Amino acid sequence: MVEPLSNRSRRRESEGSQDGPSLEFEYNDADRLPAELAELYSYTEETDLCLNRRCFEEKFKLEVSGARWTSLGSAQRRTHVMCLLDGLEVVSREHRLEVARAILYLAQGVFGECDNDLDVLHWSRYNCFLLYQMGTFAVFLELLNMEIANSQACSSALRKPALSLADSTELRVILSVMYLLVENMRQESPGDDAERNTQRETFRTELAFPSNGEEPFAHLLFTMVTKFCSGHSPHFPMKKVLLLLWKVLLFTLGGFSELQRMKEKKRAELGLPPLPEDSIQVTKNMRATAPPTYGMEQGEQQKRGRRSRRDSMDLYNEKDPFKSEETIGTEEEENEDSDNMVDTESEAHERELMSQPMAGLRIHTERVSFPKGLPWTPKVRDKDIESFLEMSRNKFIGFTLGHDTDTLVGLPRPIHESVKILKQHKYVSTADIQIKKEEELERCPMSLGEEEVEETATECLYRAMLFNIPQYMIALLKILLAAAPTSKTKTDSINILADVLPEEMPITVLQSMKLGIDVNRHKEIIVKSVSALLLLLLKHLKLNHIYQFEYVSQHLVFANCIPLILKFFNQNIMSYICAKNSISILDFPSCVVHELPELTAESLESGDSNQFCWRNLFSCINLLRILNKLTKWKHSRTMMLVVFKSSPILKRALKVKHAMMQLYVLRLLKLQTKYLGRQWRKSNMKTMSAIYQMVRHRMNDDWAYGNDIDARPWDFQGEECTLRGNIECFNSRRYEKNPNWEFAPVDNCLQSVVGQRLELPEDFHYTYELWLEREVFSKPIQWEELLQYS
Repeated sequence: MVEPLSNRSRRRESEGSQDGPSLEFEYNDADRLPAELAELYSYTEETDLCLNRRCFEEKFKLEVSGARWTSLGSAQRRTHVMCLLDGLEVVSREHRLEVARAILYLAQGVFGECDNDLDVLHWSRYNCFLLYQMGTFAVFLELLNMEIANSQACSSALRKPALSLADSTELRVILSVMYLLVENMRQESPGDDAERNTQRETFRTELAFPSNGEEPFAHLLFTMVTKFCSGHSPHFPMKKVLLLLWKVLLFTLGGFSELQRMKEKKRAELGLPPLPEDSIQVTKNMRATAPPTYGMEQGEQQKRGRRSRRDSMDLYNEKDPFKSEETIGTEEEENEDSDNMVDTESEAHERELMSQPMAGLRIHTERVSFPKGLPWTPKVRDKDIESFLEMSRNKFIGFTLGHDTDTLVGLPRPIHESVKILKQHKYVSTADIQIKKEEELERCPMSLGEEEVEETATECLYRAMLFNIPQYMIALLKILLAAAPTSKTKTDSINILADVLPEEMPITVLQSMKLGIDVNRHKEIIVKSVSALLLLLLKHLKLNHIYQFEYVSQHLVFANCIPLILKFFNQNIMSYICAKNSISILDFPSCVVHELPELTAESLESGDSNQFCWRNLFSCINLLRILNKLTKWKHSRTMMLVVFKSSPILKRALKVKHAMMQLYVLRLLKLQTKYLGRQWRKSNMKTMSAIYQMVRHRMNDDWAYGNDIDARPWDFQGEECTLRGNIECFNSRRYEKNPNWEFAPVDNCLQSVVGQRLELPEDFHYTYELWLEREVFSKPIQWEELLQYS
């Protein structure tokens, strides 16, 4: 199939746009509220919006004739909401759906009575607080449980050869109401009074700490994800489930700013100094690295002669020494258009520079601005100080003192100064304290007693998820794989498009284009929600307890998360970030407030006027942060980056001119530099310079030379096994209340043992004689063996 000329030219423009300005993207917990509300609905759900309005107006006219919702008093609104909630208690499934649609119309902001988008957002927020106050969320939670347990709907979906929007109608209405309640109430507004703030905190507590021994709401949504991926419930609208799950985690656990406050609080409780900086705030003030200029290299080019076309490319298209001949041929075929384009541009750039006088080159070099200082405070671990002193003692004294970092007898004065500097920048994390405490609890379980565990929202969720975490991680990664643009559709892959495909497939070309944009947008939103909720879960678990984080991380690694993320980035990442898979006039609430103009193929193809797609850049940064968390200080996982040849993939991602994204790419490159060999470092010196400029420095870390003793390949397998053993000990000690625990007290007194009252079944006295005959009289007694223990 021949690619359209406009698409090809747009793709080439995006590939060659690295010389342009940095992307004006501000990383945050989520996008703006209008964008987050618009992404809840597919473009194929447009007809449902009008149906919701009609269901509400029919019910409303019966109760209040000749009035509008926006003109009613508070008491009248409460009365009508109560009437609607009473309508959900009926047996008829169709009647319940109509009432649920009417409530959804209220949560959507009674757009039929509004003149602009701001009015819709205002009334949506007002109505959501009112609905929650009247107990709507609890009612819809019961409806959701009913739909999850609806075996008839599951069996009907399993029999169908192709699923569509109609198979998930009830679930989509229920999940939409719950999403609107969570999304509107979790966000604070300057105009909120004390009552609204109280309602917000009460709602957060209900979601995180359910009463009567019930599970947290997020855990229920996790079970929906696993049921969908296992094939038992293929009709579940997975995009809405994942969006709701992400927002529930964001609401109950807290976003990035709240996470920073929790870190500060926890460090203060443990007696640790405050954090040197907020990483997100530091990256916001960083500048993206620009491609190198060719002016400095001009003289060398004239001496050496013309270099090859491949060598004249920018610093991020350097040769990869790990690439075999087969992969080189394949990659060149895939990127033929982009390579030709870049080569042509670089030749033109070189010809232009050749015609410039040398004075112009001197002026160009004088304009180069260097940063005043490094953006990060250096950090040193205890292990770094120990290894430095071990090496120094072996050199000057001839023996070591183990873990002693205070005794400096016999060492020369410069070593004293070095140790002093290292200790000035020593950083102790909360994870270090937690690991030491866990070692003490394992070593002295009797004397230290039982651990006091703070009941946080993260702790409550982890305890509920614990025994199903492997299934949850596998399910999320399956969905991420199915939604990735680089994955090809297979017969055994899960169908994530059931809640976007209409009952009747499009007939015209315009309808096909609209559905194609809708499907791509649907996949992008799924990637966004999965990446965001995984990152949020990992960060909160790491703060709550390091072994909870390591348990989830190990199962992500076991489920091939590392190659999956690399597969995701093995594409034209600039095209993905600049994708135009949205139709602004069809986004909610514009599509119901304003009169829609006639759609044409040109208007669909042009997309919006934004420089980039917010959700796609957000997803890329989230996935890079997840990859950093999985591989940091884990040499076996770093070797996976090397084995899967991630360096050329990551270097291509550096084309995106955004400081935060480049920072996390450079961190991943820094991790594996010592394993890539001298030739790679020699041919990638500009990438190495970018790492020095942007990434935090660890004193005594010779990442650029490959001399680290931790780079021994024979330790990798043992490292993961040791970590797994520590995790299992932690989980069994804290969460498995096993009566056969080896330190449980034993009662050896015959009188007290025989005198214990046992709980017997009610019908035991009817079968007592039969039990005596079977268990006592018919079994021979081994008197010799019994006497040995007397």
